[in-house]
Amino acid sequence: MQDAETVGEAWLQLLADRGVDFLFANSGTDFPSIVEGLARAEQLGTRVPRAVIAPHENAAVSMAHGHAMVSGRAQAVMVHVNVGTANAVSGLLNADRDYVPMLLAAGRTPVLEGGAPGARSLNIHWAQEMFDQAGMVREAVKWDYELRDPRQLIPATDRALALAHSAPRGPVYLSLPRELLAMPPAEPDIPPARLAPVEALGPDPRAVAAAAAALSRAERPLIVTARAGADRRVPALLSQLAARLAAPVVEYRPRHLNLSTDDPLHGGFEVSPHLATADVVLVLDCDVPWIPDTERPAPGATIIQAGEDPLQARYVSRGFPADITLRASAAPLLQALLAELGNAAPPPSRRTAAEAACQARRTTPFTLDAPPARMSMGWVSFCLDQLRAPDSLLVNEYPLHRGVMRTTEPGSFFGSSPMGSLGWGLPAALGAKLAAPNREVIAALGDGCLIFANPVACHQIAAAENLAILVVVFNNRRWGAVDRATRALYPDGFAARANRMPLTSLEPAPDHARIAEACGLYGRGVADPAALPAALRGALAAVRAGRSALLDVLCDG
Repeated sequence: MQDAETVGEAWLQLLADRGVDFLFANSGTDFPSIVEGLARAEQLGTRVPRAVIAPHENAAVSMAHGHAMVSGRAQAVMVHVNVGTANAVSGLLNADRDYVPMLLAAGRTPVLEGGAPGARSLNIHWAQEMFDQAGMVREAVKWDYELRDPRQLIPATDRALALAHSAPRGPVYLSLPRELLAMPPAEPDIPPARLAPVEALGPDPRAVAAAAAALSRAERPLIVTARAGADRRVPALLSQLAARLAAPVVEYRPRHLNLSTDDPLHGGFEVSPHLATADVVLVLDCDVPWIPDTERPAPGATIIQAGEDPLQARYVSRGFPADITLRASAAPLLQALLAELGNAAPPPSRRTAAEAACQARRTTPFTLDAPPARMSMGWVSFCLDQLRAPDSLLVNEYPLHRGVMRTTEPGSFFGSSPMGSLGWGLPAALGAKLAAPNREVIAALGDGCLIFANPVACHQIAAAENLAILVVVFNNRRWGAVDRATRALYPDGFAARANRMPLTSLEPAPDHARIAEACGLYGRGVADPAALPAALRGALAAVRAGRSALLDVLCDG
């Protein structure tokens, strides 16, 4: 292993050999062998992952998440024993629910109380030991293990990466005791990897035939998806299937770009009114395709649940019907359905009606030269869409109004995990920028999401790593989701009538732009809708000149 002196140094070389580009690290007293290995690699020219210091563990995990959603490859994160793991759990839950491959490693308090390199030397080494450190993450990872012998280093790491990349993808956890990291490596060389991941799940031909038969008989088919576009072959295939069936495609709470908004059968971002009249519904890689209390399929409609985990086996409770269930990766499934359906086409009148229904949902009430009287989130979304670079990457943690935006390119939009653990968007955008350094990256965040992201830590990373991204804060100075949920449940209640709803206000609001400026970023605030286009142009100019920028937009909604 190029003369590695320790297991820690050998592990770094192994990660690089297996295609891991970055190690996002929040270090502690379990890291000396990692720190020494990185220093030796730098001075000796050994290839290891690029180490990125993350001053908070949620930032480290979310940056790895952001990189993987753009690159498709697991990156490594390392945190400090149990306390670092505890801080990482929130971001790890997001990655798990969104099927994001990631290798999360954590140091482990030394096992020995003395007599070996790396044995306990600080008082915290007694307090930080747990009976089951990995127990904190077991519900959020596909696999966990504690390395126990240097001879396990290569097989355990290869297994971790193979499982992380196997469909359905997800994070894995490996704990590394301090003394073991300080031991000499067991192998002099790194052998070729011989543990290939399961790249895709193929569909059952009988289930494909049943689904194709139901869809071909349908008079009003509907397709609902949230994340099928994680595979960038899917938007084109989904467009072909929609055209073959004359089926609107609804991107319901999307986490990826599943279909170009230019497609004539893009049915918008809400299942209403399509769901109530559909006679066959294909639910493709969508954990929650509608809200049963407010929207229901037509009586007798056939429901096809499809995807790598169509029944969401790890969800404790989920009662959506599945008359036909297809377990398969999205692209092979769509290819199989298209082949089974053949060249038969729906009546032209049905195609015309479906396209007209989709087109009716595309009205955009804005133009740049006619600003509205109030700063709505729709206006901010529209202006951002009009002024961003054509190939920019959008990272959305809730506020974007996609209906006023044009998004067409596969792999250009990323939404937050259905887990909804806030603070993901800003560090995920930084990770996306590392994966696509030549693309313009934009993070759209609510002000609450920004606060949850530990913004000073993230701004420090942006400055230290020279990561120029645009952060647009949709600042309504409150927890909007809590406000809306309370009004929905108690529309005539005391909270709805209160001057200030309890437990929702974020006032007095921090000056987010000045906080960004204090960290060396470009920061500006804007409250006038007419001033927004110029403010966005100024922030984008800073980004395009190589400086990260934050625009704090005071808005309603």
